[in-house]
Amino acid sequence: MKYRKLGKTNLMISEVSLGTWQVGGGWGGTFDSKAANRIIHEAIDQGVNFIDTADVYDAGASEAAVGKVLRERTEEVYVATKCGRQVQPHVSEGYTPESLRGYVDASLKNLGVETIDLIQLHCPPGPVYQRDEIFGLFEDLRKEGKIRNMGVSVEKVDEALQAMRYSNVTTVQIIFNMFRQKPSDHFFEQAKINECGVIVRVPLASGLLSGKITEETFFHPEDHRHFNRNGEAFDKGETFSGIPLEKGIQAVKELKAMLGEKAPLASLAIRWVLMFDAVSTVIPGASKLEQVRSNVAAAGLPGFEREEMEAIKALYDRYFKAEIHPQW
Repeated sequence: MKYRKLGKTNLMISEVSLGTWQVGGGWGGTFDSKAANRIIHEAIDQGVNFIDTADVYDAGASEAAVGKVLRERTEEVYVATKCGRQVQPHVSEGYTPESLRGYVDASLKNLGVETIDLIQLHCPPGPVYQRDEIFGLFEDLRKEGKIRNMGVSVEKVDEALQAMRYSNVTTVQIIFNMFRQKPSDHFFEQAKINECGVIVRVPLASGLLSGKITEETFFHPEDHRHFNRNGEAFDKGETFSGIPLEKGIQAVKELKAMLGEKAPLASLAIRWVLMFDAVSTVIPGASKLEQVRSNVAAAGLPGFEREEMEAIKALYDRYFKAEIHPQW
């Protein structure tokens, strides 16, 4: 495993880490704490020292599973969690210093820790990025010893740029993959200027870039890939990166033909993300042990040639740019 600096936090974290949205059951499955325990342990065995979770993942069960593993290991493992999505309705007015403080206290309890390494606002409504008192709260929590660092998880590049105006925003978590390339246009350069760590989520476009999804693939009714394709429950950009599934499947076929059989497409997709030096870590999820191993192994693949990077960019421009760029 190789390690990269997480922005101004100065933490050195595994360049492939673990996201825990679907750990212990998968999207639409029943949470299995034993499976979650095995997956998280395997990630650490593979050199992962950074785990991303959230208070709304399986109603706190994901945080609890991460905390349990932390108590079972002696290695130093950094944990990032997120807060804010419990606000209902999910509007700016529901974001108050009092409510967010309560969510952080609950996460501390779920994780079983005294201090959270990184707390992130969890894709808040746009107006929240203009509210000084919200970002001021996290400075207070840092001084109180409840958090070490503060960051944001965003839907849009513009939100990332707004958030970095606050000096205590040390990281931005953002969607970036072969079919969602807008962050590399301008945001990455600004992140480097601001010494802001970049955490890349959805690197496989909700499994689309695994190359295993076809027109006949069945998704569980409680899987967001079944019910959120048009943003029925949350931002549609979280589901298949916001692109129509049929168009994505066609682009994957072309991508496979372009890249050949040198490695599984999922591994190549993760390796592609790591070609960008602004990226601190990529956090693919896993619901099976073999997925953890495959994700980590991606970091050891050879880098892409310039011609390959250009070809992937051209494919994105042809299939998705006109649709993706204006929305996110």
